[in-house]
Amino acid sequence: MHYDVFNGDADGIIALLQLRLAEPKQSQLVTGVKRDIQLLSQVAQADNVSSVTVLDISLQKNANALMQLLDRSVPVFYCDHHQSGEVPASPFLETLINLDAETCTSLLINQRLKGRFQTWAIAGAFGDNMSKRALALSEQSQLLPKQIEALKELGTLLNYNGYGASIDDLHFTPTRLFQTLLQYPDPFELLEDKASVFYQLQTGYAQDSAHLSELTPLLNTTTCEVYVLPNAAWARRISGVFGNQLANDNPDKAFAVLTLNKNHLDYTVSVRAPLNRREGADEVCNQFSTGGGRRAAAGINQLPIEQRDKLIQALTLRYR
Repeated sequence: MHYDVFNGDADGIIALLQLRLAEPKQSQLVTGVKRDIQLLSQVAQADNVSSVTVLDISLQKNANALMQLLDRSVPVFYCDHHQSGEVPASPFLETLINLDAETCTSLLINQRLKGRFQTWAIAGAFGDNMSKRALALSEQSQLLPKQIEALKELGTLLNYNGYGASIDDLHFTPTRLFQTLLQYPDPFELLEDKASVFYQLQTGYAQDSAHLSELTPLLNTTTCEVYVLPNAAWARRISGVFGNQLANDNPDKAFAVLTLNKNHLDYTVSVRAPLNRREGADEVCNQFSTGGGRRAAAGINQLPIEQRDKLIQALTLRYR
């Protein structure tokens, strides 16, 4: 059995979507909410693995499971833009890894496929907040302004669907979302279908976004802002896209969005580096035991409440 392992956000789903539109293949899908990134361990424990494709999850966070597969002579294709650590040397491993702050997995797969499904790649780039690259590809594809805005909204909505503490928080499971999108080789066909998941997500996003007007920052300086969201499903769903929205509106500032977890003991944290200086988010988050990510955008899965001031201090020191 071939296994497709992918992040449940816009970038992971659209990266796999491009591949399977180009190379249809029966596979076992392994995914989860956006922060569920140690997915490869599920495959390493299976005894029916013939080959594996891994998309948009950190190799560093999955190194042990990857080595188990390679030691069993399982061919693995690994494409990602997060922290990789040392990449194993193996005849069974093919990698396409680029840690540049201005790329994402959808863009890497688009390069591999020589632009066959570039409109989908543009939506993926917008979803991962790579707007500069998305706009450049849109111009290359000679898209109209209204088409660009539609792809931007599509990417944002697909990314929004990936955030939550568990699958129960999401409007659609990433597996179902991928399987649904696979029916649309052209994303504009999806937008023409008024009963499609696009319009269902649009409704959900509008309802969740209505809560944002009630928020005020916990910290607001010339270089940083910090927001705290309550323990609520709408807050868990909107947190990542809210962070992107803040970064886009204020490209010279860094942002942290803290969402109170169900146990009321800790937060889930999203950190965004300034768009005009896409670096340092990983440095901030790596100071905490459950932190990780990339230079432009990173997070902490469980930040104890008593460490909130330490996070604020780390953020303000990094972005002075």
